[in-house]
Amino acid sequence: MTRMNLRGIYMKNAFVFPGQGSQSPGMLGELAASSPLVEELFAEASEALGYDLWRVVSEDPEGRLNDTRVTQPAMLVAGYAVWRVWKARGGRDPLCMAGHSLGEYTALVAADALPLVDAVRLVADRGRFMQEAVPAGEGAMAAILGLDDEVVRQVCSEAAAGEVVEAVNFNAVGQVVIAGSKSAVDRAVELARARGAKRAVTLPVSVPSHCALMKPAAERLAERLRSVPLVSPRIPVLHNVDVASHADPEEIRAALVAQLHSPVRWVETIRRMAGEGVERIVECGPGRVLVGLNRRIERRMPAVALFEPAAIDELLKEENS
Repeated sequence: MTRMNLRGIYMKNAFVFPGQGSQSPGMLGELAASSPLVEELFAEASEALGYDLWRVVSEDPEGRLNDTRVTQPAMLVAGYAVWRVWKARGGRDPLCMAGHSLGEYTALVAADALPLVDAVRLVADRGRFMQEAVPAGEGAMAAILGLDDEVVRQVCSEAAAGEVVEAVNFNAVGQVVIAGSKSAVDRAVELARARGAKRAVTLPVSVPSHCALMKPAAERLAERLRSVPLVSPRIPVLHNVDVASHADPEEIRAALVAQLHSPVRWVETIRRMAGEGVERIVECGPGRVLVGLNRRIERRMPAVALFEPAAIDELLKEENS
């Protein structure tokens, strides 16, 4: 049943959390200036990690922010900080949540299934496991735009030649990311262009996420997750790997392990939300990547980015009017 207040009917929101790729030096600076809670949460994470994460985010010394071992905790805390500011300002809970890749961990923290400090340490290890699974320069990812999903799968199959290259992020209609061995990805890019892709471009990443090359990392993650305190989420979280929510902590652990070497089914996730009655997507974290994807998935469902004080004020005003 739709929740109501004395002045109107609440719009049914889903909160979504971005992953790697949305980070930028100085992110959340404006929000931190208006809310001490942001730096307080980063200080808590910094103590757990043993280095000043807020300084890395604010100043990006030596380009560390793009090191996946740093990016993952930084993006997790950033997304969670936006959520906490929203809640502290009186924002209501959404109908459900989801996160894109790493953002799935942020969603679980926001849904009170995973403590922040444990999550920060966990994703830092996740980044390390991923980086160590494939030596630098041996893996790659590329974005393929303008081809049907099945054509992209066929391109990967033909380009593999005994190596690994797979469609791994189904981000939007006609927008798929592939990952695998660098040489196989390079062949797939050329083949995609020959098949009529509007764009086929290698991405500036050091780790080929969500493909079979991440299975060794997933094995290490499974072991690491055994010691992580997980409970049933207070708000349903749709997982990347099966587009389903899970209450059982063991099922959540299994979904997180499988996610590391399985595709991110983002198009299906957004469509599942729409089918469940979600009326608006709220991107909770730095940037507008997921808002942009939504325009190519469910054009008629509005999406807003919530990382600046003015955006939070505007959404609160709308919901309380």
